[in-house]
Amino acid sequence: MGSGFLALPEARRFRLQGATLPAALVEGPATLEARDDLVRADVLVVDGVVAAIDAAGTVATEPGVIRVVLDGAMVFPCFVDAHTHLDKGHIWPRAANPDGTFPGALAAVGADRAAHWTAEDVRARMSFALKAAFAHGTAAIRTHIDSIPAQIDISWPVLAELREEWRGRIDLQASSLCGIDVAVEAGYLDQMVAALKRHGGGLGCVTYMSPNLIPGLEAIFAAARMAGLPLDFHVDETMDPGAHSLRLIAEAAIRHRWSDQGLGRIVVGHCCSLSTQEDGEIRRTLDLVTEAGLAVVSLPMCNMYLQDRTAGRTPRRRGVTLLHEMRALGIPVMVASDNTRDPFYAYGDLDMLETYREATRILHFDHPVGDWPRAATAAPAEVCGFASRGRIGPGRPADLVVFRGRSWTELLSRPQSDRTVIRNGRAIDTTLPDYRDLDRLWS
Repeated sequence: MGSGFLALPEARRFRLQGATLPAALVEGPATLEARDDLVRADVLVVDGVVAAIDAAGTVATEPGVIRVVLDGAMVFPCFVDAHTHLDKGHIWPRAANPDGTFPGALAAVGADRAAHWTAEDVRARMSFALKAAFAHGTAAIRTHIDSIPAQIDISWPVLAELREEWRGRIDLQASSLCGIDVAVEAGYLDQMVAALKRHGGGLGCVTYMSPNLIPGLEAIFAAARMAGLPLDFHVDETMDPGAHSLRLIAEAAIRHRWSDQGLGRIVVGHCCSLSTQEDGEIRRTLDLVTEAGLAVVSLPMCNMYLQDRTAGRTPRRRGVTLLHEMRALGIPVMVASDNTRDPFYAYGDLDMLETYREATRILHFDHPVGDWPRAATAAPAEVCGFASRGRIGPGRPADLVVFRGRSWTELLSRPQSDRTVIRNGRAIDTTLPDYRDLDRLWS
């Protein structure tokens, strides 16, 4: 059993002594002093719950409490991954992207889905992905489920079954996914809403500049309001400055008075084209996004893989959206894994530390670090409604990830593959699933 570098006792009461915690993620006494956006503290765990957070070394010997000396090792709450595609994951061995482009990905996934996505196939790949995410230290996931009409009755029952199987290990949410042109087909939204009511989930689609965009948004907003469903969109995943469906979604949310519906924030993912637009258009759009109360998730690894790709030409653009400008306006911002080993992204393993590390490099989440660690923890927990997740504080579950690194530069310079993941006060097996376990799907 792989349980990381830390020898954690099998005890009801123990104290993680001399931990380094991201200041933005700690609910502790005001006396904790931050340095470089980190605090040194001791974390008392009792019966699987964080009982107290104290300044390091300030609590005397406690009867019945075992002390685990961390020597500055960093401790995070377990991660929250707000945008994934578990149903697409790990099809690369049989469905590689021929040229690494977005159209190439669409075509490869469409062909593979039509040929192979039985319930057994989807279940095997989703289960593999969940095992990897759990071992890496993720406690909550929102996944998008490909929901063209022929796939709905295959994938959604599998999702519902896996949600129950993983209850207590990973909190699992899902949102439907289809193109805006599919969403306007006669009877589609009725079928989709009925499936979501049976199996649990939210409503979503991919938006792009189509004649069906405005009527499609109207139909989706109306259906979601009537059924009481949350909304989650893929938005403007392109470097085309003429793509502005983000603005149209914000206008629709304002028009439908979405913030008064009690259905949570609308989540919009990607929003890549915003980075290519003129300052006036950017400001106009972000003012509307702020007024509408939208939350934005950027997918830095997948966006860089797909966007601005032309054979024989070095990419000029990063493909990510304007998170710094959004955060300055009070818009909730997040980063997430997105695709893993499928035609949209040939790599990845649902390791949110990797996502945060690459986001730091790509999006400049540093100098200062500030509250950027919230983007992979507290912010998605709040936006998606994973109430107990994303922070370390008294009364919260002792669901923690301990890394050997003691500072930001130590943490983000290495993969931290020897991390210790604690769930309910116990170290879990962090052995990753073997890719060979999926070989039967390709034979």
